[in-house]
Amino acid sequence: MRPARWSIAARLALVAVGGIVMVLPFLYMLGTSFKPHAFLFELPPRLVPEDPTTANYATAWTGNDFGRYFLNSAYVAIATTVAVLTVSSMMAYAFARFDFVGKRLGFGVLMAGLMIPGIITIVPQFVLATNLRLLNSLNGLVLFYTGAGVAFTTFLLRGFFERVPRALDEAMTIDGAGPVRKFLRLYLPLARPALATAAIFSFLGAWDEFVWALTVIDNPDKRTLPIAIAAFQGQHGTEWGLVFAASTIAVIPVILVYVAGQRQFVSGLAAGAVKD
Repeated sequence: MRPARWSIAARLALVAVGGIVMVLPFLYMLGTSFKPHAFLFELPPRLVPEDPTTANYATAWTGNDFGRYFLNSAYVAIATTVAVLTVSSMMAYAFARFDFVGKRLGFGVLMAGLMIPGIITIVPQFVLATNLRLLNSLNGLVLFYTGAGVAFTTFLLRGFFERVPRALDEAMTIDGAGPVRKFLRLYLPLARPALATAAIFSFLGAWDEFVWALTVIDNPDKRTLPIAIAAFQGQHGTEWGLVFAASTIAVIPVILVYVAGQRQFVSGLAAGAVKD
């Protein structure tokens, strides 16, 4: 039965409203980042500034050591993404295709980690980071972000690996391929859609994370972008133009990663479209 026209119109209207609600804050941030300071609080507010200026971007980038913080965040996010995908893909392959003692218990413990809110583990994690001398360390951030992202990524990739046809696995076994070769030549190429999705989640998680980075990073040279942007809020006032300009700069890599991951997702889905 075909849906009624009013039903289609209602759905389109709902999608349009949802899209406007999601895009409007970004447009307001983008427009405000180009406003001179005197027009930041004009009423009624305008999305498109009447007299746009790039002074906020110049000040945010050159006057606050923003380039260093940008590189710090880029290093942490990229290293975390690579580490999470490497560790999780191997763990997911083991859980999906091998039988070993404690397999169910190990996977259950891994999934139990997803049920624990991260905020309640921040104190023991801080004690652990102190004992391991990982405070004020970008590599320490990478290590803890990797630990936080492994469980979900392993769960995601395990489900995808289990759907890889057994016939392909057995065919490679007949050709003399071992577990490592099958993992590199069969499972990883077919799992490109899941890997792209996991890469996007891992990158965004490390790029946007604020609470843990604020807890363990005290050295100004080791700050990441979320901490640096928060530092624009002073005791006696906030430079909102700088905050919005810096936030807009911080969003650009996220958009690029999403676009790159989306293309990889589509191409990987077409290459991995194999059924039992």
